[in-house]
This record gives sequence, C-alpha cells and structure tokens, in this order.
Amino acid sequence: MIRLATVSPCYNEEQVLEESVRRLTALFEELIQKQKITADSMMVFVNDGSRDRTWPIIEQLHGQNRFVRGICLSRNVGHQNAIMAGMMTAKEWADAVITIDADLQDDLNAIEKMIDAHAEGAEIVYGVKVQRTADPLLKRLSAEAFYKMQASMGVESIMNHADFRLMSRRALDILSQYEERNLYLRGLIPMLGLPSSRVDDVISERTAGQSKYTLSKMLGLALDGVTSFSVKPLYMIVYMGIVFLLISLGIGIYVVHALIAGTAVPGWSSLILSIWLVGGFVLIGIGTVGTYIGKIYNEVKHRPLYNIKEILS
Repeated sequence: MIRLATVSPCYNEEQVLEESVRRLTALFEELIQKQKITADSMMVFVNDGSRDRTWPIIEQLHGQNRFVRGICLSRNVGHQNAIMAGMMTAKEWADAVITIDADLQDDLNAIEKMIDAHAEGAEIVYGVKVQRTADPLLKRLSAEAFYKMQASMGVESIMNHADFRLMSRRALDILSQYEERNLYLRGLIPMLGLPSSRVDDVISERTAGQSKYTLSKMLGLALDGVTSFSVKPLYMIVYMGIVFLLISLGIGIYVVHALIAGTAVPGWSSLILSIWLVGGFVLIGIGTVGTYIGKIYNEVKHRPLYNIKEILS
C-alpha cells in the first residue's frame, strides 16, 4: 500500500469542487478497501488565486472530509506553477502524487491502474488520452498539430499526454532540483529519465462550469513548450535568411539581365511586395530571438514560482 495524494489546481472552480470531492472520496474508499492506498491518503486542492468562492469551499470541505487538504497561493501564478506548488508540498506528505484537474475530465478508473504500475516499479505513470470526443473539434485538431510540431522541434514529450500523471516521491525529489522559471512540465518530466509507464485516459465531459484553458493560454503553453526545450526556431531563422539571400541573388541576376536586354518594366508593385514580405520575416525573426531573450531575463532573476498564503493539512 502507498500513501497517495492527488493534486488538483483550482482556478474559479466553485461549480465542480463538491462533486469532484464526492467522486474522489468514493474512489479513495474503494482503493482503501482493496488495500491499494493507506487510510491517511489525501486529495490536495491548490487555489490558484481564484476570484470566486473556490477557497471558502475548500476550507468547508476540509472541515467535513478527512481526505481533503488545501493550499492557497497568494496570487494567480498559472496552471503549471500551481501544479508545481501542489506537488512540491504534497511530496512531503505522501509516497506518490497524482496530478489531476479539478473538473475530473480525466478517467478516474485510470488512477488504480497508475497505482498498480507504480507497484510494478514505474516511478512515473502517464495518463495518455485515447479518446477525446468530449473535447471540441478545434481543440482536438490543434492538440494533434501541437504534439506533432513538438516532435519535429526535438522536444521530448508524451503524445496526447497533458498533466494527468503519477510521480513517486523519488521522482518529485529529482524534479525539485530543476530550478527553471519557464515551467513546461510535459516536456520537463520525461527528461528525468526514470522508469515510466502509460495508462489509457478516456476524457469525459465537465460536470459543470467551463474550461479555464482559453485559446490564449493554450497558445502560450504551446510557445513555452517549444522555446523552453528547443533552439530549432533560432536555426530556422538562419536557414530562412539563407533562402532569402539565394532568392535575392536570383532577383539581382534577373534585374541585371533585364537592364541589359532593355526589358525592364518600371513599377513599384513588386518592390512594395518584396519590402512587406521581407519585413514580415524580419519581424518574425526579431520576435523569436526576443522570446528567447525574455526567457533568459526571467530565468536570471530567480524569482520564486509561487508564494503559499495558507495550507490546510
């Protein structure tokens, strides 16, 4: 048996918390009866600067349910940092930690399979999405494109895996040594190199409320996923510059030939088009380099990822 902690980041999740606790409690009691987890296992909810009644509800549930614990962050720090705060706190309480979103769209039946895989020697167990019919079509298509883009950029990640995973205390202790500020756990955790396994994760509909992962947040996560683990975009700018140099040489030869042959046609359309095209690529190049410089700027400041305001243990 292991002492298990589930960690769920919460941002404005007042509509789903009570139902999530009810379902997790039923699961915990079943796993305790099967002697898979100890009776002092826990579910940890991390309040990530919510503006609604999320934290008061967590406090209330903590008083009513022996499994419920809470962590209140001083401000909103984002999904990845909130997960990190929960894991780094819960690793002192448990033998293994499972991260799962508070809406419980991930498959609760996979948790027992994760525990079994851990018992067989896996230090990390990934929940891999095998069915995403509950997700909108655009989200499914963009996710597939994102994972393929990551692979092409050389980023080591698990296809169709989000943040539903089990990590042993040993894995969490190693993860705690990584001090980078630009967190992208889906790329960072596979780099630990520990024995791992995978279980199927069938996504279901949210019981209430709406997803807090807006399009802008997903795009930001995608950008972090590439720029935090790959320098290929910088090389792509160099290659693009070489291509443009070759094109310009070709245009130069054509212009000289047209002048000699007397076939040059005066006009400004092609000139303006070239200026806008090259200018656009120059701005993209500057923006890409600026993104990396900005990440370096954030890293060298060594500011804490989060500040914990209160803990309910």
